Amino acid sequence: MNLQLQRILHACDVLKLPAIATEWSAMADRGAAQGNTFADFLDNLLQVEIEARRLRTREVLLKMAELPAIKHFDDFDFRFATGAPRKQLQELTSLVFIERTENIVLLGPSGVGKSHLAIALAYSAIMRGIKVRFITAADLMLQLATAKKQGRLDTYLKRSVLSPKLLVIDEIGYLPFGREEANLFFNVIAKRYEQGSVIVTSNLPFSQWSTAFADDQTLTAALLDRLLHYAHIVQISGNSYRLKGKKSAGIAPTAEQVKQ
Repeated sequence: MNLQLQRILHACDVLKLPAIATEWSAMADRGAAQGNTFADFLDNLLQVEIEARRLRTREVLLKMAELPAIKHFDDFDFRFATGAPRKQLQELTSLVFIERTENIVLLGPSGVGKSHLAIALAYSAIMRGIKVRFITAADLMLQLATAKKQGRLDTYLKRSVLSPKLLVIDEIGYLPFGREEANLFFNVIAKRYEQGSVIVTSNLPFSQWSTAFADDQTLTAALLDRLLHYAHIVQISGNSYRLKGKKSAGIAPTAEQVKQ
């Protein structure tokens, strides 16, 4: 390795330009063979570094988001989920709601694709360089209660609740909260109000949300007031996608069996 090459690699290391350190030599050879100007070479080299940084940023954001899976909007089966408002959902994929600090509430019975759509929107945001956090309501409550018990609730709220530009809370209503948990959840929504976007999914209509929050009508009303002030409400109806194959085989539970 000659001295000049060592200096170039050292400069790339100091300036944190790993892509340039790896690609500059081959790109210089190609540029010379094609008769490119130095400006062309420099432009192409910088674009390689920019794209590499975008990729690294996406990888970090994806890891931090803790998505349970990778889902895409285009993979959502609207032919089965006939009760999903396709036009409304398509408009939301522009992610303008995040710029406006608006919320999305996905309502519908179990298995109609609420989580799929929430994850797909979250993944799309990550691919655009937006910081996202995904968590189930049950896990959020557990982490909030633990943080409060350990005397670090404020730190947790700043890092995990306020820091992400988009917070996704899945499965509200599947497990009822006690009074303390309900107060902690209200604190989350109150602190996010007009500060960052929230996507929530729930199998409960708004009229039944108080049953998930310690039957506290006043707290639930205050929570919904903040959550829905700037919100897109997406109502999804239909049968459970998870039971699609079983239904066609005649082994899916009937409505009466589900109620029992």
